[in-house]
Amino acid sequence: MNRRRFTAFLTIGLAAALFPRAAFAEDHLAEAITHTQQAIETGKQGQADALVTHAEAALTHANAAEKEKANPHIKQGITHLNAAIAEGKKKDAAAATKHAEEALTHLQAAQK
Repeated sequence: MNRRRFTAFLTIGLAAALFPRAAFAEDHLAEAITHTQQAIETGKQGQADALVTHAEAALTHANAAEKEKANPHIKQGITHLNAAIAEGKKKDAAAATKHAEEALTHLQAAQK
């Protein structure tokens, strides 16, 4: 039994050493894009509150992506997400949706 445990721990340790941490990390940029798309969909339906919820989630992931790897497109996406949130809180779904669409354009450009 001790030999099995030793082998199991050795295997786990070796796997952790060989696989880069990025393989286990969450893809924040992809998550930001997904939430931004959801914000746009709800904004087009006139649901400003739901747009804000998705835009805030997108912003969280965009900020994390920016910390992982700085990119001017992510920065612009963050700027537009902040604007979308501000407009959505004013219940202006149309203006918020336009900012979310701009954010999506920049976030997708950062992905390339």
